[in-house]
Amino acid sequence: MKKLIAIAFLGLAFSSQSQTIESGSHSTTGYVKSDGTIENSSHSAKGYIKNDGTIENSSHSTIGYIKSDGTIENGSHSTIGYVKNDGTVENSSHSTVGYVKSDGTVENSSHSTIGHASGVKKEWAAVVFFFFKF
Repeated sequence: MKKLIAIAFLGLAFSSQSQTIESGSHSTTGYVKSDGTIENSSHSAKGYIKNDGTIENSSHSTIGYIKSDGTIENGSHSTIGYVKNDGTVENSSHSTVGYVKSDGTVENSSHSTIGHASGVKKEWAAVVFFFFKF
């Protein structure tokens, strides 16, 4: 029983973890919690990314979707972009709009650093930086 309580406590501790979203100059602009909650720098919820890929605004209205193949759709299921396995981010016409590097660095199409999202899933980082403004 003590093991079960300890495991439950650890689960709660890790579920509240968040990763910092930073600008290109490393100032904190927000957070992405492990449960998919997107917060601004004051920790106010601005959106949510659900486990099934549904993207919601702060009022829990669906505004988009992340598909398992990296396709990003708006709330009407129209494709607005793609996140490739290598972190390349493309718009709906397959033009490169940016990159999410393995270290969490986010770059625009000219490879200039526009932000940092270390520890954040590349699809989630792409949604935050390129597709939906929370």
